[in-house]
Amino acid sequence: MNDNRPTDRPAERDDLATTATGHAPTVADVLALPVLAAGQPQVVTGVTHLDRPVRWVHITELTDPASFLKGGELVLTTGMPLPDDPAGVRRYVDELADVRAAALVIELVRRYHRPPEALVRACRARGLPLITLAEDVNFLEVTQVVHSLILGSQAEAMRRTQRIHEAFTALTLRGAGAEEVVRAAAEMSGHTVVLENLMHQALICEPSGSTVEEALTSWEQRSRAIPHDESETGSDGTTDWLVAFVEYKGERWGRVAMLPAGADGPAFGPEHLTVLERTAMALTVARLIHPTPWERTAHRNALRDLAGQRHHSPADARARFSALGLPTENSRYRAILVDLGTADGGAVLEAHLSQELRATGTRALVGELAPGRVGVLLALRPGQPWRPVVQELSNAAREPAPQAIVTVGSEATDLHDSARSFREASRVAEATPPGQPLPADRSFHELSDIGLRRLLYALREDTRIQEYAQRRLGHLIDHDIRHGTDLLTTLRHYLDVAGNKTTAARRGGLSRETVYQRLRTIERLLECDLESGEQRTELHVALTALDVVRFRAAGGHGPR
Repeated sequence: MNDNRPTDRPAERDDLATTATGHAPTVADVLALPVLAAGQPQVVTGVTHLDRPVRWVHITELTDPASFLKGGELVLTTGMPLPDDPAGVRRYVDELADVRAAALVIELVRRYHRPPEALVRACRARGLPLITLAEDVNFLEVTQVVHSLILGSQAEAMRRTQRIHEAFTALTLRGAGAEEVVRAAAEMSGHTVVLENLMHQALICEPSGSTVEEALTSWEQRSRAIPHDESETGSDGTTDWLVAFVEYKGERWGRVAMLPAGADGPAFGPEHLTVLERTAMALTVARLIHPTPWERTAHRNALRDLAGQRHHSPADARARFSALGLPTENSRYRAILVDLGTADGGAVLEAHLSQELRATGTRALVGELAPGRVGVLLALRPGQPWRPVVQELSNAAREPAPQAIVTVGSEATDLHDSARSFREASRVAEATPPGQPLPADRSFHELSDIGLRRLLYALREDTRIQEYAQRRLGHLIDHDIRHGTDLLTTLRHYLDVAGNKTTAARRGGLSRETVYQRLRTIERLLECDLESGEQRTELHVALTALDVVRFRAAGGHGPR
C-alpha cells in the first residue's frame, strides 16, 4: 500500500458533483474498475445497494470521518482508526449512514485480516455496503481514477443538459404543437410523458417502453393521488412521478407528467427534471401560439384513430378514451357523422356540437374527422333510447348548417367496435347525395334508408357499375341518338309499372299498339326477353345505374 495518501481532508468538489447524479458511476461501477478489482473486493453487506451513485471518493483515517462528508462518498480506510468497542463501531457506522455515504471500503492488510463482526453487524443493520479488499491497493490512484470518471460524467451531463435546452428552444422557435413537444420529451427522457388538464383528463400520451394501456389505465384515480400543489413529485401508490404545471395566460392550465419506467427502465435523475421543466415551458408557449383548445384537439385525434382503427389494441383504445372522460364500461356506443358539403366550417360546428352535448349532459366525444366532416361518438347507458339523442344532436347540427347531412351507424357494445359504426355511418353518407329528402319522422339518415338507387349512387365511381349500364343499355341509347327516338323512356315506363303495357302506354301518352311496337324494337336492340322477370330486373338496375351516373355528370339533386 502506498503511504503517500491524503488523509482526513475532504477532496475539493465541483458544485456539479451534487447535481449530476443521474449518470454518476455507482458503487458497482467503481468496484469493477481495474484499480479496485486488483484488491479482490468482496461485498460483505449491502449487496442490494450497489446501485448507489458515487459522487466522490474520500480517504480517511479518522474516527469521525462523517463530519467531512456531504453524502454519496465512497469511503476508503485501512481500518486503523476503527474503534475497538462495539458501541464505538456502531457510532462510526451510524454517522456514515446518516450522511448517506455510498459505501465503506476497508483494507484487510494491516490491522485486520477479516472484517470485525461488530462492523459487519452495524453495516448490515444500516444497509451500508461494506466492501473488503484482500490485497494492498493504492488509494490515491483510486481517487484519481474515480474522480476522473465522475468529472467526465459531470461534463457529459452538462453537454446533455445543453442539448436539452437547445432542442426545446428549437421546438419553441418553430412553433411546435403540444403533440410534438410531448413526443420530444418522451424521446429525450426514455420515459412515458402525459399531458393532462386540471380535470385530470389525459389529452396527450406518448408512451416510452410501455403501452397506452399501461400508461393510462385508471388515469384519473392515479393522477389525483399525485399531490396537486407540488411541482416535482408525488406518488401513485407504487413509485414517484415527476410532474410540472403548464400555464395559460398566467394561470395554471394543467400538468405534464413523466411516469416511472419500471424496474428495467432508466431511473429519474436531474436531467429528467430538466426535460420536464423545459417541456412545461414549451407547452406554455405552444398554448399561446395555438388557440384551438387542446381538449378539442385530443378528442379529434382520438376519434380519428378509433375510426381508422389505428390503436395498437382494444385495451389501448379503452384506456385512452377513459382517460379523456368517456365511459368505457356499461355503455352502448353509436357513431354519427355530420357532412357540411364544404371543406369550411368544420371547426365551428365541432365547437357548437361540443357545447350542445355538454349542455344536455350527453357523454360523447366530438371531432372533425376530415375537412367538412364532423364525427360524434355517443356513449349511452344500456337501455337508453338512442333516437331522441341523435335527433336532438341532428337538429343542433342543422341550426348553423341547414344543408348538413347527418348519418348514423348501428350500435356497438364495445368501444373498439365503434370503428364499425363509423364505417356504417360513412357508407350511409356516401349513399346520400346533396338534396336527398329527409325521412318523414327524423332529420338524419341511417342504414335502413339505403335502397337500390342510393346503393348504386354510393358505387357510382366504380367503373364496373358504369360498364354494366353501358353494356345493357348502350345499343338502345345509340339508337335513340341516331334516329331521334325515345325508346329509353318507353322502357323506363314499362319497367316502372312491372311490365303492365296498358299502364305504360297511359304514362307515355301513347297508344297500346305503339307501345307494343316499341317494346319489340327494344327486345331486338337489347337482345332480351321483356317477359322475363329476371331480365326486367337486370334492365331496371342498369337504368338506375345510368340515372346516378348521369346525376353525377349533371350535378342534379340525386336519387329519390
